[in-house]
Amino acid sequence: RINAPEVLRASFDKRSWKGESITFSGNTDCYQPLERRYELTRRCLEVCADYRNPVHVITKSALVRRDVALLARLAADARCGVTLSIPFADDDMARAIEPYASTPTARFETVRLLAEAGIAVGVNIAPIIPGLNDSQLVEVLERAHAAGASSAAIMPVRLAAEVLPVFFERLAAAYPARVSKVKNAITQVRGGKLNQSEFGRRMQGEGPRWQAIRGLFEAHVRRLGLDQ
Repeated sequence: RINAPEVLRASFDKRSWKGESITFSGNTDCYQPLERRYELTRRCLEVCADYRNPVHVITKSALVRRDVALLARLAADARCGVTLSIPFADDDMARAIEPYASTPTARFETVRLLAEAGIAVGVNIAPIIPGLNDSQLVEVLERAHAAGASSAAIMPVRLAAEVLPVFFERLAAAYPARVSKVKNAITQVRGGKLNQSEFGRRMQGEGPRWQAIRGLFEAHVRRLGLDQ
């Protein structure tokens, strides 16, 4: 009888093993506050490290710092990258809109620590909320570059049905004078809607306003060498 786990382990133990990269996050952040206690993400990363399987982590949490040594081991033995989502340069605005997330200052410091450990770090300016944080785009890129990031990307705000009322409730509480401006700006980059759910379009903006944001982003990405 063939012992399947032993066959698999034998395959993984071969020096020729490359593996397909596993992305941690996508639908939700793999470094939720509960991760501090349960360490589910860390244990998954440990398995990947044991089998030298490439990984990529996407998070907005400074908690990823806890696993720097483990991620550095993966970077050395397989392949590892981390993308930090940093949509704001201003700590106060970030706290108002994302009250339970790490501050931008903490995230930029996390970029620095990861980069110094030899881990490829990218920054997602996501979400771009036109009329609110699009003016901070250049500062985010410059601070990301100074911290050691090697790549950057942007994505327009997505307001799915369950997110939309929460977003505008939070925006109205923090910046009541900007609500109308932000609504109008979002419709300008979402084809006249507050949200675009069609596959292939929901991750992209459109229209002259988005093209201007995109052009500004690309110009500074090239200037700073964040196109790695």
